Amino acid sequence: MSSRALPKVAVLLGGPSAEREVSLSSGQQCAAALREEGFEVVEIDAGTDLVARLDAAAPDVVFNALHGRWGEDGCVQGLLEWLGLPYTHSGVLASALAMDKQRSKQVFRAAGLPVVESVLAGKAEVRARHVLSPPYVVKPNNEGSSVGVYLVHEGSNGPPQLDESMPETVMVETYAPGRELTTTVMGGQALGVTDIITDGWYDYDAKYKEGGSRHVVPAEIPDEITQACQNYALRAHEALGCRGLSRTDFRWNEARGLEGLILLETNTQPGMTPTSLSPEQAQVAGISFGALCRWMVEDASCHR
Repeated sequence: MSSRALPKVAVLLGGPSAEREVSLSSGQQCAAALREEGFEVVEIDAGTDLVARLDAAAPDVVFNALHGRWGEDGCVQGLLEWLGLPYTHSGVLASALAMDKQRSKQVFRAAGLPVVESVLAGKAEVRARHVLSPPYVVKPNNEGSSVGVYLVHEGSNGPPQLDESMPETVMVETYAPGRELTTTVMGGQALGVTDIITDGWYDYDAKYKEGGSRHVVPAEIPDEITQACQNYALRAHEALGCRGLSRTDFRWNEARGLEGLILLETNTQPGMTPTSLSPEQAQVAGISFGALCRWMVEDASCHR
């Protein structure tokens, strides 16, 4: 970093992925918070001219507020490593692993964490037959924010007729029933557990639209489940090699107690929108949104 009292920060937002609108909202909120904290901030809508725009901006630190493929899967992280720019969130390998749902499940399983059965299958095969016994879920293997998720119920008349926009290879996983829980890890500390309550499936609209879901934080669940969520989230963060902020999502079947707690996935770049879960957990833990953003900038690093 330079000799300035506070580093100049480039906030990367937008980008070309299916989660562009979420990234714009996250990035704009983070940029505003960092300015209030006293940082000089430049916002960069990340595209094919990203290197040139970073060169022109000459930041000391990059705040990566991109979501989805390219911005979250190790590609931009590799570019920033090559440029020698410190950046927020996880590095190349952890980002790539976490975005690849099937590979991250293999990492979690090897670490002794509870995950459901899943397979990769061609889109045509999934349309033609039940690849797993219902109930199961079909989703892209490398997207976030519940983009393109299909739930096939028990007793379904037939396999799902996937939209043409779905990738040629998708992940099919056994459906884990129960409550939707999530835990944020900030550095080496689990911040808490949120219970996400919706009227139906926790899809893209439920995540990002006002009133789409209700968050109970701290979750009103047994201490054993709270402790397990925090323990599993920390272990998942470490197993993937994450740094900075991550958020791990769970399903909990109350009827089965601790055995009913299933780890779904870890997000290395959690949303930072007005309805996002990680800033809300930080707030409950006594960390303001501005302080959270400031910590992320101070925590930024480069492995070069």
